[in-house]
Amino acid sequence: MKRILFASEPTNMKSINLLLAICCLTVFSAKAQRTISAKIVDSTKQQPIPFATISLNDKTGVISNDKGEFSITINREITQSDSLFISCLGYEQKQFAIQSFTDSIIPLNSKNIDLSEVFITNKNYTIDEILDKVKEGLKTNYDFGYTKRKLFFRESYYTKMLKTDVKIEKSTIPEFNQAFIDSIITSVPKNTNQHTEILGELYGKMAAEQPQKMAILKASRLYDKESEITFENYEKRFNEIMRKHVKRDSYFKIKSGWFGTKEEIDSTFFEDETVDTETAEFLEKKKETEAKRQENFLKWKKGSVHQMENANFLNEKSDLNFISKSRRYEFEMQNFAYLNNEFVYTITFKPKRSEDYEGTLYINTQDFAVVRVDYKNVKPLRSFSLLGISLKEYLKEGTMIFQKNENEKYTLKYADESSGQEVGIKRPLKIIEKNKHVKGRRKQNELAADIHFIVRNMDKKELVVFESTPILETEFTNFTEVPEVTPTYLPAYDPEFWKGYNIIEPNQAIKDFKIIDTMD
Repeated sequence: MKRILFASEPTNMKSINLLLAICCLTVFSAKAQRTISAKIVDSTKQQPIPFATISLNDKTGVISNDKGEFSITINREITQSDSLFISCLGYEQKQFAIQSFTDSIIPLNSKNIDLSEVFITNKNYTIDEILDKVKEGLKTNYDFGYTKRKLFFRESYYTKMLKTDVKIEKSTIPEFNQAFIDSIITSVPKNTNQHTEILGELYGKMAAEQPQKMAILKASRLYDKESEITFENYEKRFNEIMRKHVKRDSYFKIKSGWFGTKEEIDSTFFEDETVDTETAEFLEKKKETEAKRQENFLKWKKGSVHQMENANFLNEKSDLNFISKSRRYEFEMQNFAYLNNEFVYTITFKPKRSEDYEGTLYINTQDFAVVRVDYKNVKPLRSFSLLGISLKEYLKEGTMIFQKNENEKYTLKYADESSGQEVGIKRPLKIIEKNKHVKGRRKQNELAADIHFIVRNMDKKELVVFESTPILETEFTNFTEVPEVTPTYLPAYDPEFWKGYNIIEPNQAIKDFKIIDTMD
């Protein structure tokens, strides 16, 4: 019997009915949404299976992380016909009904290859013939038209300070002494990491240098904000010292060995830093700054995602184009594998002479499309050392996976790339304040030091495309970018932040991330 609430009813009764309504709505919402989290393992070895594809009704889906873990959320009522399909290279595809699924571990069985099945419609091609067919099919097998890609992108940046030495040789400013410099160096964390994640939609053609449009739906940034505050405090102290000793009309000569440059001092540096935060002018400037941050964030992430989409064999300019540059590599047929109910050739490659990478190509035996590439550098990609400055790019490895969209064309489903470099500087540094308006004495102050820094950086990027939908050019043209998202700051990993969204499951380093309170 439906109950009608009259205005004359007591307030407490209204509250009870409101509470009941909220509870009913909560139950309905929970029923209409389900999240499945599990781990995929090899049924025999019980080892995790990374990069497995988990698809809802064999369509949209996610990818398991390097530990075989995944989480997929279904934001609607589950029906009896809804199934999850799990597939991975070398394993039999597995399907199960979502309504009855309760397992946390999903074992996959290895697929035994029957060569008679493979060669029912294919002759025994040589490697050269296979690669020729791959090249012939590049323009027809892959989607180069306008598409809308719903995606999740994560970038993790790890820094390790291996050396941080600064020795003051001379200082005419008393506050700039060895103790002050040492305190700054001590405050710099030796190991840092930060992680930025975005959920968004990218519109445009996949090809490199094609214009893209993007809508960022949600974003987060996990980093140590306390170190940022510490640096701001040092910057404030540094500026106070500079204002005390440096003249307004001075300029700096900065020298390091034979090299030197001139740096003018911005007159606004000497202006009073105290600002009334309630003035209309300040509030308007704050609004403009936030709008610029949103615009830049959208621009940078759009560029990062599109660059990652094109770091592969479809881009002739890419150093990862192992197909058009096939003459530079030695290829060897290994065996056949099984992926998405189809057979693939497994072909390894290594450089003939001076190329940088080795890896494995997985090529569909029916249409000769490359469906997966694993690669890793075999030597430093770049090494430079001159006059105390050194750079060594020591790591670049990754995986690319392609799947068919609703047009039966292959598009990028998943990409993972790790790159690392080590940068060093060991040089003398001299900063001289000069002022041509002071009679008889142009040099005002001088700071001389020997510096020695060595920093190792690693950048890890992950991209998963949940859906790649072909669109018309008019839809791309009519879509308007609106920069309105900046990443939400997280001081520690929060599993609730992405609850209800499909993402790549974070690795253990991200899960363990937590800012240590120095007051503890």
